[in-house]
Amino acid sequence: MLGLRLNNKVLEIPIIQGGMGIGVSLGNLAGSVMKQGGMGTISAANPGYKKTGFMKNPAECNLVALNEQIVKARSISEGRGVLAVNIMVKGTNYENLVKQALISEVDVIISGAGLPLELPKLVKNSSVAIAPIVSSAKAASVICRSWERKHQRYPDFIVIEGPDAGGHLGFNRADLENFSAPTLEQIFAEVKKIIKPFEINVGRSIPLFVAGGIYTNNDIKKYLTLGATGVQIGTRFIATHECDASDEFKQKFLDAKKSDIVITKSPAGLPGRALKNTLTKTLENTDRIKPRWCVNCLESCNPKTTIYCISEALINAVSDKIEDHALLFSGTNGYRLNKIISVEELIKELIKD
Repeated sequence: MLGLRLNNKVLEIPIIQGGMGIGVSLGNLAGSVMKQGGMGTISAANPGYKKTGFMKNPAECNLVALNEQIVKARSISEGRGVLAVNIMVKGTNYENLVKQALISEVDVIISGAGLPLELPKLVKNSSVAIAPIVSSAKAASVICRSWERKHQRYPDFIVIEGPDAGGHLGFNRADLENFSAPTLEQIFAEVKKIIKPFEINVGRSIPLFVAGGIYTNNDIKKYLTLGATGVQIGTRFIATHECDASDEFKQKFLDAKKSDIVITKSPAGLPGRALKNTLTKTLENTDRIKPRWCVNCLESCNPKTTIYCISEALINAVSDKIEDHALLFSGTNGYRLNKIISVEELIKELIKD
């Protein structure tokens, strides 16, 4: 398991730092995780939000910023670790972001928030590793069958995201709120079973990383014992000095209680888990918050009818408007964060023994 090779790079520890956007996991956090031998992940969700001209030309600003953050991560990592970019399938600039990731020579493209059925075609003739995020064995099967049939390609690994994850979730809202969604352990067992024929066809194992609610050293041990290659962790990395979000953003998590972690609506058409605040409360009592602007970030979004602008809400969360129409995505354990530590300290804690 240790020493997993991806795109001629070695993953020294079984940890992927989850891609958190907007502005939460960029080059500083990703590079710091890589420096410890893990997989650092840059979120491709509007990385150019701070750039001059972003409102007029968000697509171009995002491509420039993505390259800048990749260069930054490489510099910080000092040659260690594996560099990934997380790119949402539902994003309007998906294909161009994938192309930029290739130009900037990332090691891995991780793709979720939809089924990345055409990703193998976009990375054809490249050595980059590709990995889908799935929340069910059915989704894993559909992706593997499609990639096999249309592209003669298989996932280099799969990230299995359970119902305790933060951000957009591939489950029914009622099941999430009633705790009736299948557990991560159940989904892992099902995916492990359905990929066996594909592993036989490709002549190698397809590594599985689990995500959602992974918080402690014992959580990691549990899934490694069950046969997982490793884990993906997002929320815990928020409470690190190196996280790219502001200190004000991090403080919201340190102040949070268990009751502050809620399921909310998203224009992406998926339920999301976030910290309870003015925005989430407003969304429980209204059908729509009229957007103040639009950067055309989601394929399925119509600014004239969308329930709110998710880019505006996520950018506000990492800006000085954190109390004003802000969306702070969180995993189910976000309330357990109680102090800011370094990435090095966190990873040492997670991989002890």
